Amino acid sequence: MARHTRAEPFEDDEPELNIASLIDIVFLLLIYFLVTTTIKKKETDLQLALPSSAPSDVQPDIQPMFIKIDANGAIYVNTGPAQEILDTDTSSRELPLLSQRLGQYATAAQAVDSQPLVQLYVEGDAEHQRVVDVLDALAANDIDKVTFTDLIDAD
Repeated sequence: MARHTRAEPFEDDEPELNIASLIDIVFLLLIYFLVTTTIKKKETDLQLALPSSAPSDVQPDIQPMFIKIDANGAIYVNTGPAQEILDTDTSSRELPLLSQRLGQYATAAQAVDSQPLVQLYVEGDAEHQRVVDVLDALAANDIDKVTFTDLIDAD
């Protein structure tokens, strides 16, 4: 009788990938990109003084400026017959006519030693980016008292 010896099976030589050093590199890259990125100050922190829920009995010294943003992105100033359209180009995030008007309004408010106040009416279908552009224009002109309203005075 012949002896049958069992041969040991060959171990599968599967290549292994040591990813410990790859994880270190990924974390270093993550830290690098976090440190080197800059946050745009333009839209990160708009210091707006939003109104309280209770109405105030004190009348402001200066008439509030009314701004309307319609569903198409057009920006209007004033209400009723005095309403005029300012910026209609929705492809541009710059609002030169509104910024100019806000600058005049802020200067007039400072002349009577008052804080400028803006009432903002936004139609329901308006793009949010357009509202942010208007808020940026307000912040650029140092106007920080903003009231969002849904009431339009037709007078």
